[in-house]
Amino acid sequence: MPETAPEPWEYTLHIPHDVRAVTVCRRTLRLILTIHGLIRLTDLAELLATELVANAVQHTKGPAALRLGWRNDVLRIGAWDADPTPPKPPLSPSALTELEAEEGRGLGLVRACADLWGWNPLSRNGHAGKYVWCEVAAAA
Repeated sequence: MPETAPEPWEYTLHIPHDVRAVTVCRRTLRLILTIHGLIRLTDLAELLATELVANAVQHTKGPAALRLGWRNDVLRIGAWDADPTPPKPPLSPSALTELEAEEGRGLGLVRACADLWGWNPLSRNGHAGKYVWCEVAAAA
């Protein structure tokens, strides 16, 4: 297997509104990264995807999707959901350590662990929604 995947690729996994979909997404992500020779990114990518997909399933209603893409040595992980409401701002890195924090930890982890993250409105199949994404650059 190659050390890095030289050719761009993209996968989309449409998921039901079910908390079990988070596990399916995590295992699918691991398989995709393994077949593309990107095993070293798996642990971090699983953490990020878990947070994004869990937010899509737990805080919205309706369909969702996990998107994975590789281009120019950057892995993009994103979750689409059918709720156009912007995500709540993530907690600051210092606030992540406070045990009392009930919300905002997921995107706080994404912000702390990813090289870049963001969101944008995105409609799919007639559903207004949003796409929350993050990027992880492969170490040279």
